[in-house]
Amino acid sequence: MAQRTKSESEPTSLESLLAAKEIAVFCGSGGVGKTTTAAAAAAMAAVKLGGKVLVLTVDPAKRLANALGLQGFGNEEKRVPVSAFKAAGQPHPRGELWAAMLDTKQSWDNLVRRHAPDAVTAARILENPLYQNISGRFVQSHEYIAMERLYELHSEGNFDLIVVDTPPTRNALDFIEAPERMAEFFSSRLLRLLIVPYRSRVVNLASRPFYQVADRILGSQFLQDIAEFFILFQTMYAGFVERSQAVARLLRDKRTTFVVVTTLEAAPAHEAEFFIDVLTSKKFHLDALVLNKVLPAYFNDEAASSRAVMLADRAPELAAKVAGVTGDDPAQVERVLIEVGESFCNFGVVAQREASERAQLSEAPAVVASVPYFETDIYDLEGLLRLGEKFWT
Repeated sequence: MAQRTKSESEPTSLESLLAAKEIAVFCGSGGVGKTTTAAAAAAMAAVKLGGKVLVLTVDPAKRLANALGLQGFGNEEKRVPVSAFKAAGQPHPRGELWAAMLDTKQSWDNLVRRHAPDAVTAARILENPLYQNISGRFVQSHEYIAMERLYELHSEGNFDLIVVDTPPTRNALDFIEAPERMAEFFSSRLLRLLIVPYRSRVVNLASRPFYQVADRILGSQFLQDIAEFFILFQTMYAGFVERSQAVARLLRDKRTTFVVVTTLEAAPAHEAEFFIDVLTSKKFHLDALVLNKVLPAYFNDEAASSRAVMLADRAPELAAKVAGVTGDDPAQVERVLIEVGESFCNFGVVAQREASERAQLSEAPAVVASVPYFETDIYDLEGLLRLGEKFWT
């Protein structure tokens, strides 16, 4: 990864970064705390920056509801009540926190109604058996509709900041590339092959074997449903292309920033490095890196490590002195001292590896924030705000 130099105009913290943005896309591999970090960032923005802040999750794992203490929310935005902030020790937040979770089927239905040329065509698409079965599952469906929903929410202008929690890393790349791929899909040669015989009763000799085989395997009714579905869908093709181009512009707009979340374990760190490279090469605004579950700095302290080694090496001698004062069994005290000393040294090895991974990852974004390892899970708004305080400034 190439070395970069910071500009004086670049943000120096998550606070200064999000204060200047309208969309923040949080990305990362699974299990690194991305959903919780995104929710914490949104909560902090609502408390510290004011305005209306929305956190939108497109993560199929659906952990955001538990993180915010909300029940029964989905495609429509739902406000986190002021009482929740009061219970979390923030009775007077400067702004409002809202949350929504992508409902793929409902979003597709809304998309059809919006882009169909007329109500009759929209009804035929919604009633088509193929659409009903696969609208939430076919290639790029989830990722594309997530982009559509994000664009819709931003265009409505109801929120000052939208924080997006994406699927895990490799899927998040699909999330970014989905609009272009969807447009390519609806103009593909395969679709033309499926649609041609139902646009015209004349099937040329070259394509006839394809239909004879497909008809035997899939059945003529299934092929007809496919053809009708895509013929109807192609009436919205211009809208898809126009919208995908607008989404692509929005993702690269200076109002949009990307935040990569990772731990410093080898596999997630390598995923983060991969994603940083991709975002940079595709000219997205990658402005921040959040390092989650980082060990305390004292594990890298040479003096502390020396004391830990001494504690383990001199355990019999020290145990005898401690036991003489406390009256405990010397052998038991010795085992405890050895365990403490060796555990500290083992954590020191992990901390050195983390420092090495951090040195490689810290070269790309302007903001690099570290979050310590919490002893308990984050399960409510109070925990989100406590987490957010660690990486906010």
